[in-house]
Amino acid sequence: MRIEPLLPPWSEWSPGPRPVPDRLCLQGILYVLHQDISWQLLPLELGFGSAQTCWRRLDRWQQAGVFERLQRLA
Repeated sequence: MRIEPLLPPWSEWSPGPRPVPDRLCLQGILYVLHQDISWQLLPLELGFGSAQTCWRRLDRWQQAGVFERLQRLA
């Protein structure tokens, strides 16, 4: 995955449950964008994690500049 090296790492000492894998969150984000639906309509049964999880991951990646760096690679 070309985007993987650009993603900020998760701290091993982060509180709470283990995060949903980045690949699944990315698939959830792309599903919402491709289907042009609101975050609340992301079906849990698809296994991408919750809408809130995907949205937070998108926000975290945007703040880290992941998509800007990815665009420079293209």
